[in-house]
Amino acid sequence: MSERPLTRLVLEKPCCDADAPGVDEGHARVALVGNPNVGKSTLFNILTGARQRVGNWPGKTVSVARGTWRTPDGEMTLIDLPGTYSLLPDSPDEALTRDLLVDRGMDDRPDVVVLTLDSANLARNLYLLAQVMETGVPIVVALTMVDIAESRGIRIDVGRFAELIGAPVVPVVPRQNRGLDALRTAVAGALAERRPPGEPDLGEDVEAVLADVVALLPAEALLRYPERWTATALLTGETVPGVPEEVGALARAAGAGLLAEDEADDLDDLEIVVAEQRYAWAHRLIAETVRRKGDVRATVSDRVDRVLTSRWVGLPIFLLVMWGVFILTTKAAAPLQSGLQDLIDGPVTGGAGHALRGVSAPVWLSGLVLNGIIGGVGQLLSFVPLMAIMFVLLSVLEDSGYMARAAFVVDRLMRLIGLPGRAFLPLVVGFGCNVPALAGTRILADRRHRLLTGLLIPFVSCSARLTVYVLVAGVFFGSNAGTVVFAMYVLSIVLVVGMGLLLRGTLFRGMSYEPLVLDLPPYRLPTLRVIGAQTWQKLWAFLRTASGLIVATVTVVWLLSSIPAGGGHGGFGRTPIEHSLFGGTSRAVAPAFAPAGFGDWHPSAALITGFVAKEAVVSTVAQTYSMGEPSDNHRAGSLGPALRQTFERTSHGHPIPAVLAFMVFLLAYTPCMTTVAAQRAELGGRMTLFGIGMQLVVAWLLAVAVFQIGALLL
Repeated sequence: MSERPLTRLVLEKPCCDADAPGVDEGHARVALVGNPNVGKSTLFNILTGARQRVGNWPGKTVSVARGTWRTPDGEMTLIDLPGTYSLLPDSPDEALTRDLLVDRGMDDRPDVVVLTLDSANLARNLYLLAQVMETGVPIVVALTMVDIAESRGIRIDVGRFAELIGAPVVPVVPRQNRGLDALRTAVAGALAERRPPGEPDLGEDVEAVLADVVALLPAEALLRYPERWTATALLTGETVPGVPEEVGALARAAGAGLLAEDEADDLDDLEIVVAEQRYAWAHRLIAETVRRKGDVRATVSDRVDRVLTSRWVGLPIFLLVMWGVFILTTKAAAPLQSGLQDLIDGPVTGGAGHALRGVSAPVWLSGLVLNGIIGGVGQLLSFVPLMAIMFVLLSVLEDSGYMARAAFVVDRLMRLIGLPGRAFLPLVVGFGCNVPALAGTRILADRRHRLLTGLLIPFVSCSARLTVYVLVAGVFFGSNAGTVVFAMYVLSIVLVVGMGLLLRGTLFRGMSYEPLVLDLPPYRLPTLRVIGAQTWQKLWAFLRTASGLIVATVTVVWLLSSIPAGGGHGGFGRTPIEHSLFGGTSRAVAPAFAPAGFGDWHPSAALITGFVAKEAVVSTVAQTYSMGEPSDNHRAGSLGPALRQTFERTSHGHPIPAVLAFMVFLLAYTPCMTTVAAQRAELGGRMTLFGIGMQLVVAWLLAVAVFQIGALLL
């Protein structure tokens, strides 16, 4: 048995969110704890609404969600801790949950734990309940999935359940607002009483040994850790700070009598003995509180899963679903984008220009505001409808329970590259943003798995790239734009698998494989409230991040575009962009892309700023063409002829292969500087530099191959 020392996590600088989710002063701290896929995050979203944020825990590299729960009794800080099956952690995420519950010296330890248990699969959840009860933190049990349990003929005697565990038990159906008032009342009562729950009965023999171990514990350890938890930890071989090693040895020696004669020499089996007693307690609890009506039959979810998780049709169905998402997104967003862009190009730009002329603003200021900020930021804002629709559709898939099935379907691909099925979860997050996806690698127990996944995540096509795909595909492929965008996402998956196979065969030989263990939630009808909250949270996070990057990038690009290269050419603010420092730098880089069919300074300029943030690519394209051709406005529609002319010229009559090569390069090279910072925090400096070099080489080789082969075929 491997030991799991209880140590503080290494303090590292947070990688992504400066607004780390600390705890509001004066508010009670309520932590949501539970297994994955038991409805914990749904409950969190319902209780907090839009009053939530996600970021690193203070002093940790673990990302958690925190929100404000407003009740008639006052506001509470609600913390959605990472899902875990046990308080014996295998990852930093699980270690944070364990440390918060057992370490009294840890900052922001919760005042009350709301432990979410799936009523329809109660047996799977009670092992964690037994462990949490041993921490001594006041508990309120929230029985989720009550409606699913009722549909299966499962009835739980809530009163008897609460009596046996010594803590309140509240059935809830968050989507229907059932039980939320009762949950609030129970939490308020637990905060007022601060009464610890009961302790699971692990049998007469184990309980006697635990009592002997408690007598061995030093006083300083009892001040920091709960005595019951500490005794159990020492008995099962864990190391606890502040407890001398000889005390741990004495504890395990005291437990030797629990083993059979042929096992007496292997004290590691004490962990199995304790685990078996916890499961025995759980079965006794179920026997006294759970009643079933009739035979257990296959549910609708079970029958649907036979198809959606099938070895043969599961993956094609997944790809078909995602293709439908991209087609619907591009079709539905097109008129909204056009209307918003017309608003920005017309009243907004016209009004700003009139105001600037009214105050006799200098030429450079007018250029910065009109051609820089309004042109660049306005182009990005026109994609807000696209992002919103995309987030809504993905939230529907997640809230319905389908995305959990997708993890099982793609698990087979993960096996090909030697990664566990759990690695699919951060990769899926990467389709939204690569930064939290890198943070999500902490759910993987093996460091080599985390490193490999962290190197592959930048090849996952994030939502920021989507805006560029849609702009370019809309110009060159018209009604087929949605299919082309979908093809980019398929290529992203192929890249992840291909690079995974390459790295597995070189740098990561001999990696062990871990099977995917994940509870499948029942299929549910998505609720508007949950979808709205999730969509707003993702959209606001995107805009908050993108807006700052865009304004900074646009300003820098405009400044460099206003400084003449080598003097002359009109002076500051009057220099044609192609003769500016920015244009000169872009022209110097452009020949490197000639073999890929887009060796022009306009695409090069966009890729340079894209290294800072992919959101800036669209604004840079709009900015360079509008500044280079002052007579034109910078709507997407007006950009079309200029883009077509550029790629027609640079590709020598093969614009389609050149455009595809440009999009492929955009997909494969470094996502953004924020991702680089996140990689450095998660993987280290040397591995990050290796990753950047690998991404640039792969992107260039693929782009050249796409153009050269495409030019021969098209």
